[in-house]
Amino acid sequence: MKFAALALAASALAFSLTAAAEAPAGHSPASVDPAIAKADPDNWRKVDPQNLFIFDTTKGRILIEAFPEVAPKHYKQFAAIIRSGDFDGTSFHRVIDGFMAQGGDIFALKGRESGLPDIEGEFTFRRDPAAMPLDAAVGPEDTAKFGYIKGFPIGTQASFFGEMSVDGKVESYIPHCLGIVSTARTDDPNSANSQFFLMRGRAEHLDRKYTAWGRVVEGEDVVLALKHRPDNRDAPVADPDILKSAKVAADLPAAERPEVWVMRTDGPQFRDSLAKQGEVPDVCDLTSVLTAVEN
Repeated sequence: MKFAALALAASALAFSLTAAAEAPAGHSPASVDPAIAKADPDNWRKVDPQNLFIFDTTKGRILIEAFPEVAPKHYKQFAAIIRSGDFDGTSFHRVIDGFMAQGGDIFALKGRESGLPDIEGEFTFRRDPAAMPLDAAVGPEDTAKFGYIKGFPIGTQASFFGEMSVDGKVESYIPHCLGIVSTARTDDPNSANSQFFLMRGRAEHLDRKYTAWGRVVEGEDVVLALKHRPDNRDAPVADPDILKSAKVAADLPAAERPEVWVMRTDGPQFRDSLAKQGEVPDVCDLTSVLTAVEN
């Protein structure tokens, strides 16, 4: 048995209770009428149902968009586990307010692991600035350390480093902002398997050390509502909330699956809204990208 629940123990100690503040009020994205999104393809894109994961919990529904290009091995593994049904009935056993909510402990429910091999860490990815440019850079385009791609916050080496690298690419990653989905592991960087965590705040110390592969596109309020210990200690939650079912949207009949549109971060409306928020040192300080959902 592998105690992946201990994966973030050292990080949680570093993330002191003082730093583990509540997420800023109003950070969760507002709901937009799907009709507006459908009628405006220049500013909105529809999420591929193959990349849309549906988590129905005892606190409500969480919709997650995966980003396969960033962490292909993790995407493949988590899609496979979801389709196996092994996540159904598992608990959010470790929830720390202002930090994260961890789930996916199949062993605790079934007395066995996922049956799939551990996944090699995909903490960063090599990005070709020409083939995969930042949709919107936070700061000057050529020197920006943060930006967006497909609605996901992105941390990165400055694009000009690509001109000096052997492969013409730069090191990039998904930072651990509120609403990001990442992967638990032990001290072994290649030990991730089935356990995941949903970010309830900012945790910069996890960046480039844990594999982030998804983003909550609806249900940030549900993530923040998941039960945590009253003393907020890093210990198992008594009577935790349950992940009742997990599905890949593409596996449901078209009439039964939710449809999600995300504001295009390469569109004029998002660029205008980004400019209005002013200069910030960290992309995680910006409001989450708007979504529209039709159930």
